[in-house]
Amino acid sequence: MGLIPASPAANPAPAETVLEFPDNRLLIQLCGPHDRHLARIEAATGTHVLRRGNRLSIVGPPEAQADAAALLNGLYTRLEQGRSVDMGDVEAALRMGGESSGDGGSPTPAEQLEMFGQGPIELRTRKKTVEPRTEAQRDYVRALYGHELAFGIGPAGTGKTYLAVAVGVTMLIGGHVDKIILSRPAVEAGERLGFLPGDMKEKVDPYMQPLYDALNDFLPAKQLQKLMEEKRIEIAPLAFMRGRTLASAFVVLDEAQNATTMQMKMFLTRLGEGSRMVVTGDRTQVDLPRGSVSGLVEAETLLKGVPGISFSYFTARDVVRHPLVARIIEAWDADEAGVEARAEAARAGMRPRRWIERNDG
Repeated sequence: MGLIPASPAANPAPAETVLEFPDNRLLIQLCGPHDRHLARIEAATGTHVLRRGNRLSIVGPPEAQADAAALLNGLYTRLEQGRSVDMGDVEAALRMGGESSGDGGSPTPAEQLEMFGQGPIELRTRKKTVEPRTEAQRDYVRALYGHELAFGIGPAGTGKTYLAVAVGVTMLIGGHVDKIILSRPAVEAGERLGFLPGDMKEKVDPYMQPLYDALNDFLPAKQLQKLMEEKRIEIAPLAFMRGRTLASAFVVLDEAQNATTMQMKMFLTRLGEGSRMVVTGDRTQVDLPRGSVSGLVEAETLLKGVPGISFSYFTARDVVRHPLVARIIEAWDADEAGVEARAEAARAGMRPRRWIERNDG
């Protein structure tokens, strides 16, 4: 792979950057189905990418050409390392500036954190390699390795729980913890489900399904089943955590906004020797009864600034699900801001502008 400057023509044409890729098979993967990857890079960088044999010609402003070239070179390097490139990886490269990942073993968390400072972040599980796709996600993974207690707070779809489980699986595979414990409050999302049939496990499993989904992404089914039978991976409702001391474990509390203040205190005080704990939640999706204080909000207020505890925050810009999810979150946030502004105006004895226009116009 090399960078070939365009040769000057008799009639001046727009300057272009030409990239040559020796492996046509990898080039096909780089371009994506129907050149969709190239189209996404064009739209993001403001360039035009032309494919000519095993060469890609990039036309556009000089700085934009350099950005597109860096992205394409980084993605091609990823393919040369035997890793796949899909649209999610293209989006991640656009956010992160086209970095590619190197090789590594199973260092300690402290050594891993030091390695992260030298280059891109890569979490290797049994089934796939996971990489942060935004700056906030990258800082979050660093916090998970650098702190024994970490909070991840932000809207749905930002990878808070997914990355936490990926780090937990990576640490379990590397022998840095003996077990993974995943927990959630068993709270209905705004509706009454009544009495569920079956034994305790069958009643609880529907609430825990997102945690099973994450584990299935990282571990083969047979290995996951064996680890769960050996109690090296546990998935349990938050209420079952009382009285336990969680030593040498990677512990994740998901949907923490639905934990009460007493439940949160109970959970956080389970932390034992050699353990790491992650608390994730979305303050905008509290399903507790009206009047109840969210334990996540309380913990955030009380524990800010405590040494050894980190808080990582996400916004709609960090959503890595369907692009519409980010727009939905932004629309909801804008509406809530408007409601708060109107309420503040009412409290101040002012009439909102729309009310004035409708009644005084």
